[in-house]
Amino acid sequence: MFKVHFDFDTAPDRRSTSSSKWNRYANRDVIPMWVADMDFRCAPAIIDALAARVAHGVFGYTDPPAELAPTIVRTLHRDYDWQIEPDWIVWLPSLVVGLNVVSRAFADDGDAILTCIPIYPPFLSAPQYADRAAIRVPLSLSRDGERWEWNFEALEAAVTPNSRLLLLCSPHNPTGRVWSRDELLRLAAFAERHGLTVVSDEIHSGLVLDRDKTHIPFASLDERTSARTVTLMSASKTFNIPTLGCAFAIASDPHLRGRLKRTMAGIVHHVGGLGYTATLAAYSEGKAWQAALIDYLRGNRDLVEQALATMRGLRSWHIEATYLAWIDARNLPVGSAMQFFEEAGVGLYDGVLFGAPGYLRLNFACPRSLLQEALRRMGVAVAQLS
Repeated sequence: MFKVHFDFDTAPDRRSTSSSKWNRYANRDVIPMWVADMDFRCAPAIIDALAARVAHGVFGYTDPPAELAPTIVRTLHRDYDWQIEPDWIVWLPSLVVGLNVVSRAFADDGDAILTCIPIYPPFLSAPQYADRAAIRVPLSLSRDGERWEWNFEALEAAVTPNSRLLLLCSPHNPTGRVWSRDELLRLAAFAERHGLTVVSDEIHSGLVLDRDKTHIPFASLDERTSARTVTLMSASKTFNIPTLGCAFAIASDPHLRGRLKRTMAGIVHHVGGLGYTATLAAYSEGKAWQAALIDYLRGNRDLVEQALATMRGLRSWHIEATYLAWIDARNLPVGSAMQFFEEAGVGLYDGVLFGAPGYLRLNFACPRSLLQEALRRMGVAVAQLS
């Protein structure tokens, strides 16, 4: 069977595109590996669909294309054996907007929102922006120290009568975990026992790297779990289209959907037409590109894990999903690990923002030659400390 080739080894120069990622180190010899977007061109099918839409030349207010919701329904059934209905979908301009909306919709003044740490920074900022109490429950390491896990004892100890919402990240950013069915079932039982609504951010669900792992949507566990869950998804991470601003919430329960829509009313702007166009193309025509991307990211992941294992003072864990490596730099004999590596020519994300001082996050979604150079610079810098 003929296999289409996609080029991930060559990337456009982003320094002249007002890229947030590359602008941070403008006019400095620093390779940016911090914020979670990819340096690859997105799928040709998406570029072609956008070009056709732009060529039309009219950019008025736009409703979701009639075929988009059914396409998402088919995609979720195909990829995760999860059957949803089109009217369960609520459109959002971004997943971060979704996190901020749910923090207001499902918790009131004086209520508390639970989440784990380390965690993607908006999980920590969204409750604060809504003036809700944010309860941070640290993840723990397995007995052999090889992977991050939920600490259910700490979770039980942290929950209060005012707790209303549990924010879940699945697959997990930044540790790269793909939560197992048993782990998700324990979380579902915990949420049911304490009457919690669960909001599950599953934006990295299309980026599972381990061949023996499968993403399980939290709401797909059973009907009771579905009835208390709002799932947040987007094509933006998997297909590298975050600037186009299209995400969606999925809620089977009409009460949850109603609260979500009422909170959004008059405040949250609608999705732009190009976002709908790109999302439809991604889910309907992007599967071959996605498969090739994951193969390439697996190679980058293996390179990162091998290189970090040789650097004294650093520790990392196997990355089951995402294109992000989580690094413990607390044993590095420096004041600020982020500043240390910036001076060495590599820009990483500071773990402080994830609720984990002393840690770093590395984004390896870039051409392999650039990744090799970044890892070389890190290795040289660490070796000079010895």
